[in-house]
Amino acid sequence: KYHPHGDTAVYDTIVRMAQPFSMRNILVDGQGNFGSIDGDSAAAMRYTEIRMAKLSHELLRDLEKNTVDFIENYDGSESEPSVLPSRVPNLLVNGSSGIAVGMATNIPPHNLGEVIDACIKVVENDEVTVEELLEIMPGPDFPTAGIINGSDGIRQAYETGKGKIYLRSVSHIEGEDKQSIVVTELPYQVNKAKLITKIAELVKDKKVDGITGLRDESDKDGMRMVVELRRGEVPEVMLNNLYKLTEMQTVFGINMVAIDKGIPKIMNVKAILDAFIAHRRDVVTRRSIFDLNKARNRAHILEGLSVALHNIDEIIELIKAAPNPTKAKEGLIARTWNGTVIKELIGDRDMSLFKPEDLPVEFGLQKNGDYQLSNKQAQAILDLKLHRLTGLEKDKIFDEFNELLEKIKYLLDVLQDPEKLMQVIHDELCEVRDNFADGRLTKILENKIDLTLEDLIAEEERVVTLSHGGYVKAQSLDDYRSQRRGGKGKAATKMKDEDFVDQLFVANSHDTVLCFSSTGKVHWLKVYELPMASRTARGKPIINLLPLEKEESINAILPVKDFTEDKFVFMVTSSGTCKKTSLTNFSRPRKGGIIAIDLRDGDKLVGVEITSGEHDIMLFSANGKSIRFKESDVRSVGRTAIGVRGIRLAEKDEVVSLIVANQDSPILTTTEKGYGKRTDLDEYRAQARGGSGVISIKTSDRNGKVVGAIQVTDEDEMMLISNRGTLVRARAVDVSIIGRNTQGVTLINIAKNEKLVSVAKIAESDDESDNNSDMEAES
Repeated sequence: KYHPHGDTAVYDTIVRMAQPFSMRNILVDGQGNFGSIDGDSAAAMRYTEIRMAKLSHELLRDLEKNTVDFIENYDGSESEPSVLPSRVPNLLVNGSSGIAVGMATNIPPHNLGEVIDACIKVVENDEVTVEELLEIMPGPDFPTAGIINGSDGIRQAYETGKGKIYLRSVSHIEGEDKQSIVVTELPYQVNKAKLITKIAELVKDKKVDGITGLRDESDKDGMRMVVELRRGEVPEVMLNNLYKLTEMQTVFGINMVAIDKGIPKIMNVKAILDAFIAHRRDVVTRRSIFDLNKARNRAHILEGLSVALHNIDEIIELIKAAPNPTKAKEGLIARTWNGTVIKELIGDRDMSLFKPEDLPVEFGLQKNGDYQLSNKQAQAILDLKLHRLTGLEKDKIFDEFNELLEKIKYLLDVLQDPEKLMQVIHDELCEVRDNFADGRLTKILENKIDLTLEDLIAEEERVVTLSHGGYVKAQSLDDYRSQRRGGKGKAATKMKDEDFVDQLFVANSHDTVLCFSSTGKVHWLKVYELPMASRTARGKPIINLLPLEKEESINAILPVKDFTEDKFVFMVTSSGTCKKTSLTNFSRPRKGGIIAIDLRDGDKLVGVEITSGEHDIMLFSANGKSIRFKESDVRSVGRTAIGVRGIRLAEKDEVVSLIVANQDSPILTTTEKGYGKRTDLDEYRAQARGGSGVISIKTSDRNGKVVGAIQVTDEDEMMLISNRGTLVRARAVDVSIIGRNTQGVTLINIAKNEKLVSVAKIAESDDESDNNSDMEAES
């Protein structure tokens, strides 16, 4: 009768409405097999029984009171409501999903209590914002529970009508030595049987390694899917792999398309709530009009009965004298009757308010106190049974009449006062909430937990190099072994003739790399994001890894493990300008980078270090000068500030190194022709910031200019690298300790037209310490 596709389409809809894993609040109470979360089909309709769930009655309540329009069904043989007069915002409570005529909708289910509270908030304050609604209704609530990973997608969907949310299964770890992952909740609309099959296929195809068993232990008490792990396997890593490769994490695309007054629209959550409240306003108005007319018609009948009881003797005489009921009825209408009783019952109330709208003015209580009976009243008097003439029955009629008068007055108030109308809607919403609301099933994580490579990558020390031409790469520290001073080294990077390694450091694979650019901006990378390459490979252009602007290049890179409030970023430029900024100012990566220092024309960054604010700062220039001053002489400033003078430089001189002196270890100074030396820290006396400094090493023709300086201990190792890519790893203890004003000793044998360009300190691993005494040079 109601669907052109017949019983099958209707039954499929009924089945879904009875499935607790499909509907947040079931609308059909079914008995029999209605399918399962494993994808099992429901039994044929002849084997099942259904009845309306209690909540469904709230969708149909007041349907008989002309609250909605009726339309013809598809073949015109029946009529059906165009929309239900629902007290429940079912579109949000149970959601909707489908496609038709080129449009699709996908509205997630929500918690009934939260949705009702949001409706109440809209009733109380029509200007409520989506942000305020989010505090009441924080997000979807799926019947299969699970976890919503991050709230940003919810906010976007609630504001715009479109968004996507990430759903995760709920699991926990069991066992100690040999552990298992136990899954107890799945994302919405995920088939458990297919998920198990998918995991088994991943294991078979060797895309997932470490799973030794997989079984379904679900029963009537709930879901329980067990993934057994190999002994020693890290369950958190396996769980992240399963999130990435299976439907244990899914994306629910929200597309809130709805038909509003016959027009399809993309609606945000406020618009949907507004539409529901408008619908309820229309339903309550039409219901009140229906109840008002019904009450008026009944009061009109009771008026006639009250008049008849007041004039009972005359009424009986007239009926007895009439030859037939028709004449009796005509006699009742033809004359007027004493209406005193009606005047007493009405009191000082306006009689016209209680009359049926279609009643002609000549009927009812007249100005002179007489009463003119209508056709309906006369018929009701003739139908009156004799037992209604008793005193008790008379009182019942009078009481009912008075109750109807109060009801009519209330209904008129509702129809005439918008605030009272909204109060009715408010009270009915509260009633639905109190009767049907339950607790939230789905947990919402405010901040999205992203699946990153960091969760799966082991922590290890890596050597990071950046060439002058902008090529960057990472290599395992184990690729290098110590050599004695004067060794030829082995090729660290294969360079073009015009390129050379400019910067080098050792960092943990999980560390952050702050990349300071030529324009004074800082960009972010993780060490594990840097391309791993062989010793002789060039790496990749760093411009391919960072959103650099045109003609922007990276001048300095700095590894950071933790962004703490008590640390600072200390920067020095080639012109001798120093700047100190809190490390926390660089803790939030932004696309496109942020300003780190305001550079003047021709100036560039030459050193960046993390400091505590309590140590001495040392600057070294290319012409062999150095200065040592208190870090407290440089106050912390904002990111965009220029900074202050750290050292006064001679013409054509420039700063090449920055050292944060945090111990009494010697200073290792190196020159471009492969010479260097260690000098005790005490020989560098502290002085005021901004002075010309003292000599750190002689820059003779033999030595060339200074390329760098580092602070080392006897246990430290250093890396020396030339512009041809030759790298030597040597122990600091092998370098002699001599005075400042000296030329130093050979650190690396430099070929003709080759120059030393960088020196860096590394930590020596324990297992290498016994194997470094007899190393020979490799080429």
